[in-house]
Amino acid sequence: MNSPAAASQLLLHGPILRTLTRLAVPNVLAMVLTVLVGVAETYYVGRLGTTPLAAMALVFPLAMLTQMMSAGAMGGGVSSAVSRALGAGQVERAASLARHAVAIGLAAGLVYTAVFLLLGPTFYRWLGGRGDVLQQASTYSVVLFSGALMVWLSNTLASVLRGTGNMRVPSLTIVLAAVLQMALGGVLSLGAGPIPSFGMVGVAVGHLVATTAMVLVLGWFLASGRARVQLRWAGWRLEKALLADILRVGALSCLSPVMSVLTVLIFTGLVAHAGVQPLAGYAIGQRLEFLLVPIAFGIGVASVPMVGMAIGAGDVARARRVAWTAGAVSALNLALIGATVALWPDLWARLFTADEEVLGHARQYLRTVGPAFPLFGLGLTLYFASQGAGRVLGPVLAALLRLVLVAGIGAWLAGQGATPAAYFALVAGAMVAYGLATA
Repeated sequence: MNSPAAASQLLLHGPILRTLTRLAVPNVLAMVLTVLVGVAETYYVGRLGTTPLAAMALVFPLAMLTQMMSAGAMGGGVSSAVSRALGAGQVERAASLARHAVAIGLAAGLVYTAVFLLLGPTFYRWLGGRGDVLQQASTYSVVLFSGALMVWLSNTLASVLRGTGNMRVPSLTIVLAAVLQMALGGVLSLGAGPIPSFGMVGVAVGHLVATTAMVLVLGWFLASGRARVQLRWAGWRLEKALLADILRVGALSCLSPVMSVLTVLIFTGLVAHAGVQPLAGYAIGQRLEFLLVPIAFGIGVASVPMVGMAIGAGDVARARRVAWTAGAVSALNLALIGATVALWPDLWARLFTADEEVLGHARQYLRTVGPAFPLFGLGLTLYFASQGAGRVLGPVLAALLRLVLVAGIGAWLAGQGATPAAYFALVAGAMVAYGLATA
């Protein structure tokens, strides 16, 4: 049962909950470790001073967008196309789709690098960067986004493997790369022994080296013949139909993370008008949301090959059962977390501050938004399941609805001089609307 063909049969005919759990656990663990990388790098940069920390905050949303677009959006399109081909028994088509996916990753990575090398300082200026903060953000950005090609390639190769139902190799590679990134980031940014401190640039170099290593490992595995599909380039040519099969899901999916980042940026700006303490309280709650996403992501990505193979095999009923099972598992996990922080908010909030005024706002945020976590998880997981089916317009429109609600009602609340409690209720309401609309 360890052969690639046997694994595909398990995805097509095995018990849904047990198979989904087996696939999801490695993903969730890998995603949690990537969150810890962010925490470690924030700690390193915090040791360098307030200005570097502020500079990193300007670059962070756009760096997250790189990961969300390459792994969750376009990556979902890649996994969907590969899994649907395998479900239909078209192994050669799946292998050709893998090669087309690499071509898309190369093109997207180069475009992404060019955009941020040319326009990065402009973006950071729009976000409020000035003086030394803007200069350090721009310097950090040049090194970080010069490696955008590696980020796109690593996530593309991982998505090809996930499309075959292989979650262990991508997850293990991500874990090892994360450990390498944390180690290099700490040494190169802060210095150690004879190695001098390179500041924020050291953090970016650590990221670049670790991501490049990930590309080499995943590329070797796919070329070695150990995977269900093999990357062979002899005689390969670009086919519009295969590009379209990936892009009709992946390109449309890319709109969703863009809208998610815009939603966060708009809401952050709205809460900032209410004062420093409410903003700090919101930031504490938002950090918890960043930990929720890997759970929903890990479960959702696990559902993509199961849904895709079922669709490819013509078993639509099973595909629907997989999607709803994944959504329910995600909603249940996030409901437990939401209930815990709603009832005992200090378990989370006191990890970050002892300021009673900030704690008051953080408690209010967690008690208001915590009950909406399960619907947020449901929506995000069903978004990935929809990628597996090759139909993502509905979930993308649901993300647009969330953005419109936050922007429209948020602007009205700002005009009314609303309290922070009203803004927090808006976040909860937008999460509920997103989950219900996706469902």
